[in-house]
Amino acid sequence: MNDVTSTKLFTNSANVNINYKERMLKERVFILGCIIASSVSCLILAVLLFDIFRDGISYISWDFLTNYPSRKPTEAGLRAAIWGSFFVVSGTAIFAIPVGVGAAIYLEEYAKPGKIKKAIQTNIGNLAGVPSIVYGLLGLQIFVRGTFGYGIKFGGDDNLLMGRSVIAGSLTLGLLILPIIIVAAQEAIRAVPQTIREASYGLGATKWQTIRGQVLPAAIPGIMTGVILSLSRAIGETAPLIMIGALTYVAFVPTGPLSAFTAMPIQIYNWVARPQVDFHDLAAAGIVVLMVILLLANTLAIFLRNKYHQKW
Repeated sequence: MNDVTSTKLFTNSANVNINYKERMLKERVFILGCIIASSVSCLILAVLLFDIFRDGISYISWDFLTNYPSRKPTEAGLRAAIWGSFFVVSGTAIFAIPVGVGAAIYLEEYAKPGKIKKAIQTNIGNLAGVPSIVYGLLGLQIFVRGTFGYGIKFGGDDNLLMGRSVIAGSLTLGLLILPIIIVAAQEAIRAVPQTIREASYGLGATKWQTIRGQVLPAAIPGIMTGVILSLSRAIGETAPLIMIGALTYVAFVPTGPLSAFTAMPIQIYNWVARPQVDFHDLAAAGIVVLMVILLLANTLAIFLRNKYHQKW
């Protein structure tokens, strides 16, 4: 090895060391930036939660959970809103989960690759980012009024299809979360190894038997993750329910899918809009109750997801 070759090797080695140090420095700076951004976000969230708990914790009681709304802050409660949210979100889940999972199964297992499938996938991805108020306008036109304002009179007003009812709110929120469920279910089904399908086919199972008995059980944890995220979004949505005409003052519990209703976000919005400070504190208490219900529902869903994950 001559001196020229040795010099080139030394130079290349030095350049490599310098590039390595630069990359490590950039990586440390990036990690530090992520930590700072996460810390600032958590700090802001902690301050907001502390402020909400400080203002609302004194109003939380059994009477607050069981009383109907009132013009007197000391007598106002969330009973109608809690039951209204339960009815609406239950209807949303009944509509959106089967339709979303069925659409995902078709797109992943049955639809042939091509321009049509690509166009459907693109539209689903775009719909996931549409503002919620747009879905409220869509629900108002299709479900409340009927297409172009005409339809069968299921509601209490003339020329209304379903009226300002629980089922109209459920279907509107179902459209809102449907793209999220479809995308999550597709990813979960796509993650199931192809060898599982081939082994099932090798034992003589049909395509549907393979999907029902092997693919779907293995994909349930991923599907449950999408369902949890989507229902968490639905339970806190306000704009679509305002657009379809959900009531802000309801002194009764819904009795069926065609009943008028209010929801917890609507009731909280109503209290915040009032000038009295006591109603603002009631809104803070309502936010605390909403977060507790959301956490309990998510905990149950995560438990079921982990149970299926361990099983399969």
